[in-house]
Amino acid sequence: MATRIGRSASDEPIRVEVIVREEIEEKAIMRPGNISMLVAETGGVRVQTTSPALGSANIRLQGLYGRYTQLLADGLPLYGGQAASIGLLQIPPTDLAHVEVIKGSASSLYGGSALGGVINLVSRRPGNAFEGEALVNLTTRDGQDLTTYVAAPLNPSFSASLTAGAHRQDAKDLDDDGWIDIAEYERVTARPRLFWTADGGARVYATTGFMAEERTGGTLPGRTVPDGSTFPQTQDTQRFDAGFIADGPFGDVLGWSVRGSAMIQDHDKRFGAVIESDRHESYLVESSLTGYTLRSNWVAGIALQSDVFDSDDFPAFDYSYEVPGLFGQLDYDLTEALSTSISARLDEHSEYGSQFSPRLSVLYRPGDWTIRGSYGQGYFAPTPFVEEIEAAGLSRLEPLMGLKEETAETASIDVGYSWGELETNATLFASNVDDVTRLQPFSSEAGGPLDRVRLINVPGESRIRGTEFLVRYYWRSFKLTGSYLYLDATEPALAGEGRRRIPLTPEHSAGFVAMWEQHGRGRLGFEAYYTGTQRLEDNPYRDESEPYWHLGLLGEITRGRASWFINFENLLNVRQTREDPLVRPSRAPSGQWTTDIWSRNDGFVVNGGVRVRFGD
Repeated sequence: MATRIGRSASDEPIRVEVIVREEIEEKAIMRPGNISMLVAETGGVRVQTTSPALGSANIRLQGLYGRYTQLLADGLPLYGGQAASIGLLQIPPTDLAHVEVIKGSASSLYGGSALGGVINLVSRRPGNAFEGEALVNLTTRDGQDLTTYVAAPLNPSFSASLTAGAHRQDAKDLDDDGWIDIAEYERVTARPRLFWTADGGARVYATTGFMAEERTGGTLPGRTVPDGSTFPQTQDTQRFDAGFIADGPFGDVLGWSVRGSAMIQDHDKRFGAVIESDRHESYLVESSLTGYTLRSNWVAGIALQSDVFDSDDFPAFDYSYEVPGLFGQLDYDLTEALSTSISARLDEHSEYGSQFSPRLSVLYRPGDWTIRGSYGQGYFAPTPFVEEIEAAGLSRLEPLMGLKEETAETASIDVGYSWGELETNATLFASNVDDVTRLQPFSSEAGGPLDRVRLINVPGESRIRGTEFLVRYYWRSFKLTGSYLYLDATEPALAGEGRRRIPLTPEHSAGFVAMWEQHGRGRLGFEAYYTGTQRLEDNPYRDESEPYWHLGLLGEITRGRASWFINFENLLNVRQTREDPLVRPSRAPSGQWTTDIWSRNDGFVVNGGVRVRFGD
């Protein structure tokens, strides 16, 4: 589904990594409230905290900037064309059937928001009988989660599902410095889905979603930052979205598809004494025609995307992007072992003009080997919301002027081998990104301190080179998985002083997971993840992070319809504030009072609860 053709992932020349339902169930009992852990433990994927005050995070694919990752739900941008970082923490995994990951430029498939890749969350489809589950989770950091899922056929043509949840977390100041290390929040979510299938093969899928959250960070009541002032930081969010997909046959070898989505998200934010209220809107309408022959599959379509931002308090940053586009994809089997995929998209961006995004992929499968090669180009339309501004707000940012689109070319060679119960995969990848937008500090008064920032395109290119290895072995009820990622990621310095490592991109990272599972009895798992040193930017305490290990232990026992689980997270009690303070001695030019998060900041946590399944 993450590609336009709809072939199985194993037959796609474009590599699509799939996180299956079994892995989703494992991660759901570790972190029932959001999908951050689900995607974080996928090779080549890094979940990077962007706001230490509120705990928000984005997804970085193979070292590329997090704002380049497009988050989809059933192929629809229900969380926005450029989803805010906090959105990752507001999506429960309860009703996911699987997750599809495309790394590298996917602009040819989904436009400018997918410059770095795509994460597609695919929902569960109702079966032939009523089914459901409820999960209750408690943590030793005073967090609670309640999630529910029900699905049922309504008649031979209609079926429906409903997911709803309530989540809360108390504020925690783990190092007693007056600054909240784990943000407080209360959140409710609901998402109904409706499925219809006609006798002639036509299908309609429709969904709506609602989420409301109040999140609090910053200083505790009565406590101050180093300049003696209080600095509460809050964000209240309300999001409503809706989407549909309709498709069906058109003759014997043709098919049609129409899809659309809308998202409206309201924010009320506080950064110390500054209040910011704004609205994000995102819309999509798309129509396409598909066809196939014995050797080929193709799709051609037209789309209109819209991305709108409206600020009550800082109207100078308002924008409205309208992006009509044409797209197409052709998959062709040259032989039984060799196939190709060519895709391209032409967008007419209302602010940045014509943008052409091609991608070429090749798949070769001799025997037990699978070899893929891919090359793509894409673009990204800049907005004010780079990571630092999401964390600090708009009050110290100059109005945007003279920005160009960010462009990239990405390439990869992927080699996989399967033999019996052994699966191996190795990937070489490279990306060149031009005109990256970055904040430049400056002084509002001649000779004064650096107290404001402007967003500029940095001349030159960011270069990312890397290697990714994966080994998976199945033995009876055991599954062993090992992964390793090497990253050489550099960017031009602002002052033109050569090149430097991109901040918060570890050169070496690795993981190992051992899982025993028997359906109907339970599971027991151990995981170990290593994160190497990272270059830090504008950190008054250090220029380079410490390497660290994350260890976890999971147990689940199933008795009838109930499964009791307990999860020991961060066994080594790693916490960044054990090394240095999180609060800076003085406020950064962007307005942040904290350093970046380069490690964990929650320490050792235990969570546990029960999951109850019901229905036939």
